[in-house]
Amino acid sequence: MPLDIPERLYTFFKTHPKLAIAFSGGCDSAFLLATALDAGCDVRAYYLKTAFQPAFEHEDALRFCAERQIELHIVTLDILSLPEVAKNPADRCYHCKKHLFTRILTDARHAGYDTVCEGTNASDIIADRPGFRALQELGVQSPLRDAGLTKQAIRTFSENRLLFTANKPAYACLATRFPTGTPLTEEGLRRIDTAETRLRALGFRDFRVRCVHDMARLQFTETDLALAISKRAEICNALSPLFDAVLLDLDVVR
Repeated sequence: MPLDIPERLYTFFKTHPKLAIAFSGGCDSAFLLATALDAGCDVRAYYLKTAFQPAFEHEDALRFCAERQIELHIVTLDILSLPEVAKNPADRCYHCKKHLFTRILTDARHAGYDTVCEGTNASDIIADRPGFRALQELGVQSPLRDAGLTKQAIRTFSENRLLFTANKPAYACLATRFPTGTPLTEEGLRRIDTAETRLRALGFRDFRVRCVHDMARLQFTETDLALAISKRAEICNALSPLFDAVLLDLDVVR
């Protein structure tokens, strides 16, 4: 097996030598895409561009594909045009995933790719992911999860392959920054994206800016809490123009 690909994953690729992959630019889907190519698969990569994806994710996806000379098929969708998504109900992710992956499946099959995959891993808690039910209903494959590969294993394999995504923090879409039932708007999503871009510029890597009643509630990892306090003034200067108040949540990002 090339580059020590896990046996169960390699078997999947040999069984599915032609496949489409939903590629977000994150650690898991980057490993899946790179490993499929290493195994000799004919791969078609898709990036889903919506109001829920921040600019840096798109840039990372483009960089990864450029480095590996992969054509990236960008699918742009107006996800907020769907009332069942924009109203942000408890099952928003189910409706969102069903719409997005239906589009990928349609395009991929038209191009001759009958197998569509995504990067859910064995560490992901499916009970917390209503969108996974939509993937199962559509027949989308999750080879990393099926092969029993945990997040840490994927990071280790990614480091061995020198993938720049190896230690990239896990990232949830911008819609998750708003409480269930809070309507999602382009303006609100852009404000969160701007706030998180400013915090990255201050040196933070793994955090969340959550919007509650026009206030920013900041969550950092336990390691970065002390840094956040030391940079209190800089954080306030960066985010106060965007929100009525900036609050620090002592419940850390996990």
